[in-house]
Amino acid sequence: MTTLFYVLGVVIFVVAILASIGLHELGHMIPAKRFGGKVTQYFIGFGPTVWSTRKGETEYGIKAIPLGGYVKIVGMLPPGATELAEEVTTDAEGNQVVRVRKSNTGMFTQLISDARAAEWETIGPEDSERLFYKMPWWKKVIVMAGGPTVNILIAFVLFWIVFGTYGQRSLEPDTGQPVIDEVSQCVIPYAEEGRACTADDPATPAVEAGLRPGDVITSFNGTTITDWDQLRTLIRGNDDGTAVIGYERGGRQLTGTTSTTVEARPGSATDQTLRQVGFLGVTPTTHTVVETGGPIYTLDQMGTMTKQSVEALATLPVKVWGVAEAIVGVKDRSIDSPVSIVGGGRMAGETVSHQDFPLAEKTVFLLMLVAGFNLFIGLFNFIPLLPLDGGHIAGALWEALRRAFARLRGRPDPGYVDVAKLLPIAYCVAGVLLVMGVVLIVGDLVVPIHIES
Repeated sequence: MTTLFYVLGVVIFVVAILASIGLHELGHMIPAKRFGGKVTQYFIGFGPTVWSTRKGETEYGIKAIPLGGYVKIVGMLPPGATELAEEVTTDAEGNQVVRVRKSNTGMFTQLISDARAAEWETIGPEDSERLFYKMPWWKKVIVMAGGPTVNILIAFVLFWIVFGTYGQRSLEPDTGQPVIDEVSQCVIPYAEEGRACTADDPATPAVEAGLRPGDVITSFNGTTITDWDQLRTLIRGNDDGTAVIGYERGGRQLTGTTSTTVEARPGSATDQTLRQVGFLGVTPTTHTVVETGGPIYTLDQMGTMTKQSVEALATLPVKVWGVAEAIVGVKDRSIDSPVSIVGGGRMAGETVSHQDFPLAEKTVFLLMLVAGFNLFIGLFNFIPLLPLDGGHIAGALWEALRRAFARLRGRPDPGYVDVAKLLPIAYCVAGVLLVMGVVLIVGDLVVPIHIES
């Protein structure tokens, strides 16, 4: 039964992501068609075609590798200065065909020329006014921004469902004098949090003071303790480290002496500077606080998530390198490392099959997981680099800007922006993304991130 639930979780996640991909591509296709553009293909996935059907001038279908999708909008690349699109020839069946005449030297120039030729082989004279590159710049922006915007809207709806019903839940210390729930047995560096204690790790001040779960802390260096925040402030401000802790156990008043000063590395994983910090090593008993909200609350929370996602995007290559190191055994995989759709599927499967998780928490986890993927995919596609949607958006905005400057200065219209000239960069970016994707997939298979019990 556990295996069946695991498979169910994976299937739910994969179907949700494929649906998100399909809606992303609709975000491109619908405005493209509304603006008079010609869309010849709409596919979910890559590789060999599994199924397809044609409706009007568009072929709809599913490909074998469910790692993305695409729509084919005719005329993405304009003809170059040395490539004349007006050359019309007749094929063997007597049909007129627009072909591109080429006169290029050099590897990159030939690469661009070949891409233009492939683009224009599918274009007929009747398509002349339906080409994407001829659209006004603002229409191009709407078409290319439509896809990632849909992902962000999906994330918003899913987050809203969770925040408006289940809410955000956090643990806060119980009110009144702190009751100890757990006592840490050793001092572990922040960067190594989660590992077991070893013989080389020093005991925590709480252990040295004789504290146990269930004890009620009543005083600290003679000051009566009324709540956890007060105790935490006193520990951090305990300059010389000496601490006399009063506590109650089973109705008896006891006292323990220790030092709350420990050597630690509280900074990031790259910050290895030892510092003296105030630390006791206890966890208070807590209660669950539920915070719910509507659209405004959801937008506020997504603003925080967006900031975190942008920071994650900035460090993505470094984090992927960390996954590669984990694959070859150089170091353990970080719990906050990125995951691929494979990793997301594993996490979904583990959650649904986990016997200790209530159904409501499983549902919320799946919704948050799918919403998080959509938010990240949406933001990722807005990066202003080809072949991402943001690269085309940047090209359209640059076209509008330089045309506006030309008008202001009384100069001739500079014409359309030729994104084909950036194809070498696009291929390099695509290669990097492919490598990172493979690393993450292998990492999710070899050194996966597991959900915590």
